[in-house]
Amino acid sequence: MINNNIMASEVRLVGDNVEMGVYPIAKAMSIAFELELDLVEISPNASPPVCKIIDYKKFLYEQKKREKNLKAKASKVVLKEIRFGPQTDEHDYAFKKKHAIKFLEEGAKLKAFVFFKGRSIIFKEQGHILLLRLAQDLENYGKVEQLPKLEGKKMIMLMNPKK
Repeated sequence: MINNNIMASEVRLVGDNVEMGVYPIAKAMSIAFELELDLVEISPNASPPVCKIIDYKKFLYEQKKREKNLKAKASKVVLKEIRFGPQTDEHDYAFKKKHAIKFLEEGAKLKAFVFFKGRSIIFKEQGHILLLRLAQDLENYGKVEQLPKLEGKKMIMLMNPKK
């Protein structure tokens, strides 16, 4: 709530260039008007409500700027996927392992999965062994977040990069 929208009869006033204390709402409004600033309700649940004399537009601008800065600094998680078959050859495995190492070194999360087509679902153990072997080969680059787990026709394993 700002200026005339404040419903309390008296308020506790805080802020720069203001003598702190409890004032009737009319007196607080006149002080804010003299300073050419806004009376902003900070803590409406307090008894009496706490109000601050500030430039409201400037306050909103700075708050928006701060939020934008925090958002820019937040790291975005990238998820890279690597797909295997249950009977992946040694050369294909080495090739995909090299890509997995590159992804983890770049700081991306890795989702390795074995896709079972048709009747190849009978090779669940081979898929499980393949993903565990990959986890063991990549233990210097990342740590396993989720062990291999069968979800429908996919056996999925998630890895996080080591910092």
